[in-house]
Amino acid sequence: VQLQASGGGLFQAGGSLRLSCVASGGIFAVQGMGWYRQVPGKQREWIATIASGTSRYEESMKGRVTIRRDYAKNTVYLEMNGLNVGDTAVYYCKATISSEGVRARDYWGQGTQVTVSS
Repeated sequence: VQLQASGGGLFQAGGSLRLSCVASGGIFAVQGMGWYRQVPGKQREWIATIASGTSRYEESMKGRVTIRRDYAKNTVYLEMNGLNVGDTAVYYCKATISSEGVRARDYWGQGTQVTVSS
């Protein structure tokens, strides 16, 4: 099982971004999928999760972030607007996945760098 995140890059303050993360490889079922981010020297922080059609957001991110999921493609998206330099971080996707012979466990993507310039 692999998670491949994409969509990171250099963004202007005030702009928006859309990250994608695709799960692949012998998947039996995908449960929750979510996004986190991490700044060097700080703990990884949770942004949002989507499972069974229900989305949850970190309180400070509500209204600025939307998580979406394409269940047929095992893909999760993160849309963020009103970017500011404080959003600069490595963004990671996580998914709880069961595969053939392996019960459900968490998998992490490799991370995609988002840099916001003022």
